[in-house]
Amino acid sequence: MINSRDSDRTRLFNRRVALLGGGQALLMSGLAARMYYLQVVESDKYRMLAEENRISIRLLPPLRGRILDRFGQPLAVNRQNFRVLIVPEQAQDLEATLGQLGTIISLSYSDYERVKREVRRKPAFVPVTVRGDLNWEEMARIQVNSPDLAGIVIDEGSTRHYPHDYSSAHVLGYVSAVDEDELTGDRILQLPGFRTGKAGVEKAYDLVLRGSGGTSQVEVNAVGRVIRELDHRDGEAGNDLILTLDERLQKFSADRIGAGSGSCVVLDIYTGEILVMASTPSFDPNAFNRGMTQREWQSLSSDPRAPMTNKAINGEYSPGSTFKMIVALAAMAHGDITPNQTIDCLGHTDLGDRRFHCWKEHGHGSIDMRQAIAQSCDVYFYEVARRVGVDLIAEMAGRFGFGSRFDFGLPTVRQGLLPTEAWKLSTLGEKWQRGETFNMGIGQGYLLATPLQLAVMAARIANGGMAVAPVLIRRIIDGDSVTQISLPELDTLNIPKSHLAVIRRGMLEVVNGQLGTARLSKLRSDGQLMSGKTGTTQVRRITTSEREAGLRAQKDLPWRERNHALFVGYAPEDQPRYAVSVVIEHGGSGATVAAPIARDIMEYVLNYDPSLKPRDDVDQSPGANGSQPV
Repeated sequence: MINSRDSDRTRLFNRRVALLGGGQALLMSGLAARMYYLQVVESDKYRMLAEENRISIRLLPPLRGRILDRFGQPLAVNRQNFRVLIVPEQAQDLEATLGQLGTIISLSYSDYERVKREVRRKPAFVPVTVRGDLNWEEMARIQVNSPDLAGIVIDEGSTRHYPHDYSSAHVLGYVSAVDEDELTGDRILQLPGFRTGKAGVEKAYDLVLRGSGGTSQVEVNAVGRVIRELDHRDGEAGNDLILTLDERLQKFSADRIGAGSGSCVVLDIYTGEILVMASTPSFDPNAFNRGMTQREWQSLSSDPRAPMTNKAINGEYSPGSTFKMIVALAAMAHGDITPNQTIDCLGHTDLGDRRFHCWKEHGHGSIDMRQAIAQSCDVYFYEVARRVGVDLIAEMAGRFGFGSRFDFGLPTVRQGLLPTEAWKLSTLGEKWQRGETFNMGIGQGYLLATPLQLAVMAARIANGGMAVAPVLIRRIIDGDSVTQISLPELDTLNIPKSHLAVIRRGMLEVVNGQLGTARLSKLRSDGQLMSGKTGTTQVRRITTSEREAGLRAQKDLPWRERNHALFVGYAPEDQPRYAVSVVIEHGGSGATVAAPIARDIMEYVLNYDPSLKPRDDVDQSPGANGSQPV
């Protein structure tokens, strides 16, 4: 009986041991299978995950390509930049260290508060920027005192720099921090402090100048602290751009315009290369890169002279008397008047009950086309415009660049306004009036043009009627590879040479004739002559009562009510090469204000003759001036 019970217990125990052993074996088999799956089948996956936790790939910003003038002079470069950082875990006393640093370099109250906020938010081993854009002297003072500045380190990088500040700012534009709407998925745009072009050439050629980023492979610990750098690969610097501008002429032109509000364009009449595109007042593009203060921005945005506007391509003005050559060409093209035919100017002409005045109160008498251009007779061109009509004048103006938006490398270029009868009917819902044709005959009314268009007009007259267009980019340099921007073949405007000869003779007399409106602005160089045309455009209509009471002098009017002063021209007359346009907003008279400025600029251009010979003070050898050969 007892043996039977012991035998049953033994069998029960053995069964339980067998079940437990089988369960353990099954569990171990499962664990072994799982370990085999993880360590053999999925080994590559988990090895990669482990490496990703241990190794961090960091993107490095590339150097931005430089922008140079036609002779290799730097207009936009990358300047060495120093920042002072603090590593909180290495600083024994944060506030004491910052206070001591403040005795060596200037630190504002906002700098102190910002650093404290960032230190509280970030891990103690992450460096925090105390101040950027240190100059060499400040960096050196910090380095000398570094033994006493626990946790203070100097970081070296590069920043965009515009050596000539204001003179070329409108053409170059500027760079600034990436906006939210600019994020395209390119990781380089997400780098702290990365800059993109916001205006001018910097914006239009941002991708060309940007380059591609490099990488730094670093080993980090579990909390993200960098242990060591495993690999470093520099990115590819952006391409360099060679512009057609001549920096020295650009600066001279901007300085010559002075503190007023105006612009100047100088073109090579055969290639269309823009040698000068100056607009004043200007701004400092470096301020946008370093971060503009509220006071600086308020000063720019509230200035009535619009310093942020490139007036050479975005300023739209009535061309005034500078348009009279177009009216004369339209008349000759359609046989409405011959160059020798005269028209009597009595100082005014009537249309119904409205009187249209000439600038010369008592008139010019009997006058032909050449002298009408030289003396800028308004009555002559009222009559010519009446005979020709607005649509034929507009057709001729279109051949010379009016109403055209030239695409030459800047992101915003206005096309002005070239009105026709159909334009007014479709836009304003009104029929064209004959009095409006009179106004267009002297370049006023609805007609609007940019200074660039005026320079193109002068160039096309000077080069014999070829459709030259403006060019701004000469070359693109990618390392050792140079891409030359080819110039298009010029189409003809189909203007008879004899007609252009009449116009050119009139423009020659404007500057060099005894009665020419710009006779006081002839070139002072022996043997060289400039041809041109003055223009003075009203910004508001003069009422009959004001005329009867006697017109006030321009200097007595509020600035915004004064006339615009214009001049277009080319030189030298015997072998033309350069065309110029000058527009001075609310400057008064084209003859007394714009023409002398154009004369001085043209003399400077002819003296250096940049299209035909290298500048004598620029080393043209490869690598000179920190640039590629251009």
